[in-house]
Amino acid sequence: MAPVLMVEADLAAVVVIDFQEKMLRAIGTSPNEALAKRIGMITSTARLLGVPVLYTEQNPKGLGATDASLAGAVDGATGPLIKTTCSCWRDEGFRTALQRTEREHVILCGLETHVCIQQTALDLLRVDYVPIVPMDAVGSRFQSDYDAAANRMRAAGVLLTTTESLLFELIERCDHPRFKEFLQIVK
Repeated sequence: MAPVLMVEADLAAVVVIDFQEKMLRAIGTSPNEALAKRIGMITSTARLLGVPVLYTEQNPKGLGATDASLAGAVDGATGPLIKTTCSCWRDEGFRTALQRTEREHVILCGLETHVCIQQTALDLLRVDYVPIVPMDAVGSRFQSDYDAAANRMRAAGVLLTTTESLLFELIERCDHPRFKEFLQIVK
């Protein structure tokens, strides 16, 4: 199979991983507001284009629920999918929910880059999904962990990109019937 170089809306699903209250307090690689804004742009574009959105929470009793800053972003999404595994793929409920989407391009955003994002991406590669990580929509506590995860995922074959680049790939054309609505999201 030739490597996937472009993300396609008809093949894509978005997964927002563990964007939870207590986790956010420790993130040092990007301001929380910037992460929430970019994840909101991704989920808004997904809704506009009919791309399924799933979201997870890691041990919400200990780490809290999905942060209120993402309430609108995950409205109508599948979740919260509660998990205790670092890799989303290793959780049966998540696996079932993702398989039901019948999508193979899996856009991962959220927390933390070097733990749940990286492990999920590597597992998805192993089972023939195409994981895509917009690196400005993920965060870690420490820059060194973030950088190491980016290097490892890139070397393994995960597609690393930015939010804006990803969104323009999903919309694909300036004559798309919803392009004007899309521009309101990315501006």
